[in-house]
Amino acid sequence: MKLQYLGDSKDSFKWDYHDFLADTLKVPSLDVLFMMTPDDGGDDGKTHPSLFPARRAIIDFCHEVRSSRSVEKVKLLPQFTKAKYRVRIHRKEEHFTHQNRREYFGAVPCNAGKLFFLDPDNGFEPEKSCGEKHVSYKDIHNLLCQLPNEAVISVFHHFRRIRFTTDFERIKERLGDCHATAIYWHSLMFVAVSKSKETIASVTEANRSYSENYPVKVIL
Repeated sequence: MKLQYLGDSKDSFKWDYHDFLADTLKVPSLDVLFMMTPDDGGDDGKTHPSLFPARRAIIDFCHEVRSSRSVEKVKLLPQFTKAKYRVRIHRKEEHFTHQNRREYFGAVPCNAGKLFFLDPDNGFEPEKSCGEKHVSYKDIHNLLCQLPNEAVISVFHHFRRIRFTTDFERIKERLGDCHATAIYWHSLMFVAVSKSKETIASVTEANRSYSENYPVKVIL
């Protein structure tokens, strides 16, 4: 994730959805790993948050984080929506690199929360390479090993010229024994992963409920 992306239309979908998910699953915290990378000076991140039809509180929140250019402001999310969970940000003080990924994920406390959001620039690793913009399948496996069985990992995944339904099937195949479901809008998909089949069933039900009021698609 780059600071230049703060408060854009993808952020609007990102925080509206994860606020809804955290509240619906009744988790005490939303734990965020931003996987920060340096800004690149490009045009990405300039779309208006209202391009995704989020709640007014989320649009206001996006304007707040955009004006501050501070990931620390993301902790204010539940205050804007009057939710009961809290936001915890892990490893915000450093940039994520391919070289430090093992140490980066290994530093997540074993007794951390039950809903984690991983926010790379691009999403899951492609077939032949894995860099600082990607989450690797090994990252997911190692993190799941540290967490309770009922924990959920939600991963930001950007469109990569493959239909999301097809891409998700390949992602599930490469994830191996864990369970997964997904939701997408425009060029952005969130993939939820857990060791627990029951937990993923709860996420799928939450996704269906969310899709009743938003222009998103659910993948089982």
